[in-house]
Amino acid sequence: MTTLDVLTFNLNNPGRVRAERQLAYLAQRPEPVLVLTETADSAGCDLLVRRFEAAGYHVTFPLPGRGERGVMVVSRLATRPGLASTDYLPHRCVSVTVDTDEVALDVIGLYVPSRNATEVKLRRKRTFLEECERSIPTGTEGLRVVIGDFNILEPTHVPRYRFFQPFDYQFYTWLYAGGYFDAFRSLHPDALEYSWVGRTGDGYRYDHAHVSAGLATAMRGCSYLHEVRAGVNRLTDHSALTMSLALRPVQPLRVRDPVVDTVTLPALF
Repeated sequence: MTTLDVLTFNLNNPGRVRAERQLAYLAQRPEPVLVLTETADSAGCDLLVRRFEAAGYHVTFPLPGRGERGVMVVSRLATRPGLASTDYLPHRCVSVTVDTDEVALDVIGLYVPSRNATEVKLRRKRTFLEECERSIPTGTEGLRVVIGDFNILEPTHVPRYRFFQPFDYQFYTWLYAGGYFDAFRSLHPDALEYSWVGRTGDGYRYDHAHVSAGLATAMRGCSYLHEVRAGVNRLTDHSALTMSLALRPVQPLRVRDPVVDTVTLPALF
């Protein structure tokens, strides 16, 4: 591998049938590190974990409680636990470290809670974002990617939605002030692309990848994959986001095809 690529993909808590289709798609993706958001303690997510682990992948998946959602990191590279974690909703902030021929890379996957106009939902989202600001190291040192479904918008997002409050933009501002760069926006300064589109056709760029200052010159690409959301064989309600870094990973795993090499797995519940 001459680059280290990372994909974030919102699973939308699939049932078993859709999880099988998502597995087929994810298994053929070139990115060795997959950050999967909107996971749950469910049959569909259990299928993904079991298939990937049986095929030799490293899977990091703190199981969310009943009714909760979280993050799963699936990797064809050897991983170890990362340093970033939150005390509040810890299953929504999952970090792993992979080694490269230069220095270790931290990958922090986030699934920020969505919210509505109720105070309970507003407080939940605000508290989690504040916890992330306390727990995630700044981007001025080390090599780090913060990636996932942030459920927030950039302050200059077009169009502007009146129902977003200042705290909805604060985390994006904090990342920038702390030395992180929006990978997509850095490479596509004027692009208007959306990773989630509502029933009325309003678009939102909710899914993000931010890189620490040490990776600013290592970015080789960052783009949305809209076919998983808008294509004929729709897999989820979010577009995926892929990014490429000029880093050489040093510990690839010997993995098998998780779609076909599962004959010995016991039946799922």
